[in-house]
Amino acid sequence: MIKLQLQKGKDKRVVEGHPWIYDNEIDKVHGSYENGDIVDIYDWKDKFIGRGYINDNSKIRVRILTRKQEEINREFFRKRINDAWEYRKRLVDTASCRVVFGEADFIPGLIVDKFEDYLSIQTLSLGIEKYKDMIVEILDEILNPKGIYERNDVQIRELEGLEQKKGFLKGPFDTQIEIVENEVKMLVDIENGQKTGYFLDQRENRAALRPLVGNARVLDTFTHTGGFALHAAHYGAREVIAVDISDHAAEYVAANAALNDLQGKVQVVLANVFDILKEYQQRGEKFDVVILDPPAFCKSKSALKGAYRGYKEINLRAMKIINTGGFLISCSCSHYMYPE
Repeated sequence: MIKLQLQKGKDKRVVEGHPWIYDNEIDKVHGSYENGDIVDIYDWKDKFIGRGYINDNSKIRVRILTRKQEEINREFFRKRINDAWEYRKRLVDTASCRVVFGEADFIPGLIVDKFEDYLSIQTLSLGIEKYKDMIVEILDEILNPKGIYERNDVQIRELEGLEQKKGFLKGPFDTQIEIVENEVKMLVDIENGQKTGYFLDQRENRAALRPLVGNARVLDTFTHTGGFALHAAHYGAREVIAVDISDHAAEYVAANAALNDLQGKVQVVLANVFDILKEYQQRGEKFDVVILDPPAFCKSKSALKGAYRGYKEINLRAMKIINTGGFLISCSCSHYMYPE
């Protein structure tokens, strides 16, 4: 096994549990390796810390798979995936859910989303890409899906020295899937939808709309395929305006509204959210609930200043068009933008 030793003073974060080792934290590597190989990690005192895969192409040089001196093989991945699946079965509605969430399930670089009887997967790092065929076999054994699709058309793979690609890993099948989320029917486009096809991570937040939207006038901005908008209409809003700049998204909102017999309640507006919020403010439009769920404004630390301006503008304008006693629901998926 290749041995990697960390610099003195640079090992504390990793010893305390962080799963990543950056290139500037390494003191020396004993032995030769190929990118994607498994290496053993030691602190500066030569004490074993963990085992993971290495990639010189990435600033995250090593991603830790285990803190034990155990073999990384088929049984290792089968246990990790099965543990993740059993955990979901205890906690969430598994008809559609995230089955594997990378580092959170101790399989860094792997994302697996389940949409009814179909899986959408991403292998986002070189180390996990090398095990992709094995992982697909294991997923097929444990979950027995009707089809598996890879959504590896993401730029982060290029930072790992990997090409972008997407396609069937088990199939083919119709990539437009109908799911049910909190009693609301939604069409998911596994092939061309955002990320793996649909944002399952907002399920609980969408359910939390129920007590806020009864007989309300609701504005859902950056609506994507209408997750919040459809839930608001389903939970009793009298009128919902769903705004997105994407034609693809707008078509899906309209289709999802029809799927739930909510066409009369949901109006789709194709527009830039920044422009439409300003326009509504100038026109004196008022809403009982405004939902802001933008894409990440801040994908790097260098973009933080511009992101502050963007978040400030949409939240300020939203506040100005809310009726007294109304609600602002504001979301952020920007890693560097902290709540405060």
